[in-house]
Amino acid sequence: MTWSWEVFFSVIPMIFKGLWITLGLTLACYLFAAVFGFFWVFISRLPWRPVRWLFGWLAEFIRSTPPLVQLFFIYYAWPMMPVVGVSLNPFVAAILGLGIHFSTYMSEVYRSGIESVDKGQWEASTALNLSTRQKWMKIILPQAIPPTIPMLGNYLIIMFKEVPLASTIGVVAMLHIANDYGAQYYKYVEPLTVVALFFLLLSYPSALLINKLEKKYNRRFDKKTLA
Repeated sequence: MTWSWEVFFSVIPMIFKGLWITLGLTLACYLFAAVFGFFWVFISRLPWRPVRWLFGWLAEFIRSTPPLVQLFFIYYAWPMMPVVGVSLNPFVAAILGLGIHFSTYMSEVYRSGIESVDKGQWEASTALNLSTRQKWMKIILPQAIPPTIPMLGNYLIIMFKEVPLASTIGVVAMLHIANDYGAQYYKYVEPLTVVALFFLLLSYPSALLINKLEKKYNRRFDKKTLA
């Protein structure tokens, strides 16, 4: 198998079209995970211990199993279950599978941010007789979320690199297009190289940006600590 620059440049437009599907799926999965992550946080703070234990075990199970297995279960096994019996298109199945998987990790990020809020802030919100919604929206979350932004950004980059798993259930994104081209023309190296370059060109600058945000926040935190 020899390298062909002609093939390399000819597949770039094809794979570039799949890039937008990859980016769209990444954004959709990330938004789902970011919102659903609060569900795990809410459950973990309920006063009922059996419910906390059940959902805590479920979250740990999701974290401990490969996302590829979860994608296969949602797309292939879920429709065959008598209770559910709902067929999902590949894009929706990928959002559910990857979104739920990463939401369990993001919930831990939220939890660490919430626990970093000073105890006096909780007491002050109670003393001011704020409702539960006002306490969380005006006092707790505005202080808990900003410190977690660098870590949440890291999970966005990780999710971007995990999204190609969706090609295994039929999402026609970059990796799926590259594999189809290779199967049709018996040329895999060039299209897969293009896919790798696209991921590198997007993920590496994003990683640098996240590192910059993290350093900026750390400097701000150090100044507050010294003050």
